[in-house]
Amino acid sequence: MNKKAVIVLSGGLDSTTCMGIAKAEGYDLYPITFHYGQRHNREVEQAVEVGKYYGVADHRIVDLNFLKDIGGSALTDEKVEVPTEAEEGIPVTYVPARNMIFLSLASAYAEVIGATAVYTGVSAVDYSGYPDCRPEFIQSMEETINLATKAGVTGKNISVETPLISLSKKETIEKGLSLEVPYDLTTSCYNGKEAACGQCDSCVLRLKGFKEAGAADPITYEI
Repeated sequence: MNKKAVIVLSGGLDSTTCMGIAKAEGYDLYPITFHYGQRHNREVEQAVEVGKYYGVADHRIVDLNFLKDIGGSALTDEKVEVPTEAEEGIPVTYVPARNMIFLSLASAYAEVIGATAVYTGVSAVDYSGYPDCRPEFIQSMEETINLATKAGVTGKNISVETPLISLSKKETIEKGLSLEVPYDLTTSCYNGKEAACGQCDSCVLRLKGFKEAGAADPITYEI
């Protein structure tokens, strides 16, 4: 049997790079995408296109609208504006406990299908200061997953793979380009329009990464 990996696929640059890496590492790909009422829900549509590009047989789209009901983030509350300037501390685009919830559900899916790995595109280098992108969180989460699952307690551990965690955005893009990752199918803008704004934190990091990698960003921007 081929080895299986669950990919937490948002439709953004980082998670799509993880798809390319997992494929290169010989895994059968099982993407899982979360629709959590994010204002940039266009990324869900792009995730579907990425799944088609990689020819996946099963792409799960999971409704987590309760995250919008909870609010507490500029990405889930329309009354909170997405900032266009860097903020001190944890920014308003942080979604409370998002990665903890995503990894919990992804690990449940992995256990059901017999996957040995869950890939997530977190980075502790070029990121927005989110606490759930830190290596210590990932390490703790992996330990918890294997303490809390049948797979873990019967010796079939699930690893949480974070191949981008120590890479800059430039290095991530260089890695993705070497694997022919379809960046033209991705979106990173927090505002979720057809043309990316080019001003939100996510757009700024993406544009900076492509510039430093000496490559053209294939998506369209308003600016």
